[in-house]
Amino acid sequence: MKKGTKKVMSSVVAAGMLFTAMMSTTACDTRKELIVYNWGEYIAEDTIEKFEAAHPEYKVVYRTFETNETMYPNLSNGYDVIVPSEYMVSRLIKEERIQPVDWSKLPNASKYMDPMFKTLQYAEDKELSDKVLEYGVPYLYCTVGLVYDANKINIPEGTTDPKEIWASLWDAGNNGKIGMYDSMRESIGTALNYLGYSINSMDEKELSEAMDLLVKQKAEVSPAYGVDNLKDKMASGELSASIAWSGDHIVMLDRIEELGGNDNIDLRYVLPAGSNWSVDMMCVPVNCKNYEGAMAFIDFMYEPEIALENCEYVGYSTPNTAAKDMLDPEVSGNIYYYPTAEVFSTLEVYYTSEAVEEKYTEIWNTVKASN
Repeated sequence: MKKGTKKVMSSVVAAGMLFTAMMSTTACDTRKELIVYNWGEYIAEDTIEKFEAAHPEYKVVYRTFETNETMYPNLSNGYDVIVPSEYMVSRLIKEERIQPVDWSKLPNASKYMDPMFKTLQYAEDKELSDKVLEYGVPYLYCTVGLVYDANKINIPEGTTDPKEIWASLWDAGNNGKIGMYDSMRESIGTALNYLGYSINSMDEKELSEAMDLLVKQKAEVSPAYGVDNLKDKMASGELSASIAWSGDHIVMLDRIEELGGNDNIDLRYVLPAGSNWSVDMMCVPVNCKNYEGAMAFIDFMYEPEIALENCEYVGYSTPNTAAKDMLDPEVSGNIYYYPTAEVFSTLEVYYTSEAVEEKYTEIWNTVKASN
């Protein structure tokens, strides 16, 4: 009977301790949830941990997406901070899917954001363009060019000619050796740029040519489609050339070093005239449940040391002037990563409208469905 009583008592005590522990955990963790929706591999590994330490009132739930187009259908899920590119920001403003940010709650962003971003055109419609910074705070930016292995692909030094730079992507001799972003604007834009057209073209003939080029490429060159997977494929030597955001070039070089280095791979990045530059912005959806937390998170990302860590980890260009000043001059002085006003003048941002989205989606669906 004593043994039986001891066993029962032990069970009661254990159950009581478990209940107490559960109650204690629940009672102690009174943090308010903050849901952040960002691109994959687009934040330094310990940034969330540092934010939670600086703001113990918030618990971050962090989720990722691969492209603007895969993010868009999920906006009803109740995110507090999202990070779309500028053309998607324009679309979300027009559709009233995001709300203005409160710059009075963003002292770091107000102090350290490069004034250049107040002068750039983000949308074809100037009135809409002027509203973009009311709704979004620049996080990181990049250009769209070609990463290629100079041991396998020959591109004339110093050229900015789209025909010369993009040629390897359409060459059947590179079958199975080139990468294309699984993103309609980048892939269609690259085809248009190669053909000598605007990356925002709505001309039926030009778009038909771009679609035919991409369909032919799929049949004759068998490109690898993706986003993050292309970095590993280029770093390992599996691919010879790929569309790339400028930041991905830096990540690829880092991965080659992580793999122990490879003298047989010489990855370079080149930017054609007429290509895209893009800025990803931190925004707040209209169905956000934690606006104060969203403002705290956005401003935390503009702490100079945090901004530096993120741009170095991700490889993309920072709009934070203090962080840029702390970068290696070889990086901050590279006009492909940090374009001069002259280089910017040769590039375009993606414009958006209902007609553009409908037409480009139709083209991309046709390309992806082709054999």
